[in-house]
Amino acid sequence: MLNKIILASKSKVRKEILDKNNIPNQAKPSNVDEDIVKESLIKEKATPEIISKNLAELKANAVSLKLPDDIVLGADSVIDLDGELISKPQNREEALIILKKLNGKKHNLVSSVCISKNGSMIWNYTDKATLTMKNFSENDLKTYLAKIRDEALYAYNVYQIEAEGRNLFINIEGDEDTIMGLPVKKIKEYLNNYK
Repeated sequence: MLNKIILASKSKVRKEILDKNNIPNQAKPSNVDEDIVKESLIKEKATPEIISKNLAELKANAVSLKLPDDIVLGADSVIDLDGELISKPQNREEALIILKKLNGKKHNLVSSVCISKNGSMIWNYTDKATLTMKNFSENDLKTYLAKIRDEALYAYNVYQIEAEGRNLFINIEGDEDTIMGLPVKKIKEYLNNYK
């Protein structure tokens, strides 16, 4: 196992997942402008999965170029609703619109991870979880949103599966760590075999 990896993210949850799994790490945000990349990929008709993969790679490579000797982990998660990419909300109005779109429907949460060294990807993996949201009235959704702090709302799409968000769903299929943004089992497998 490596001495330490660099996490190309400011996500507290991703850092906590690595810490909980005893993977020594240091966070160095990539500062990649995700919105520009997403817009360009959407114009090219890229699927949510491809967008997630590209963003994870872009983040890892950006940090890896600055720290060529280190192993850098980039990650990205998106919601795929019947092929439509649902991004993190920018404000509470957007969060409510997203929840209304997901209300009573099944969607995929796609999490991609990429490991880079010397500015290039050396490994990547994408996992999907399928979540089915219960049917709620608009008032129920507003009540749910009122319970969530801004910081949490903008950092984790519109639901936190490890907290209040679990109550939104009638069915969850898939790995919990994937839903929280980091399919850590596969990362551990890779790092354990890394020479």
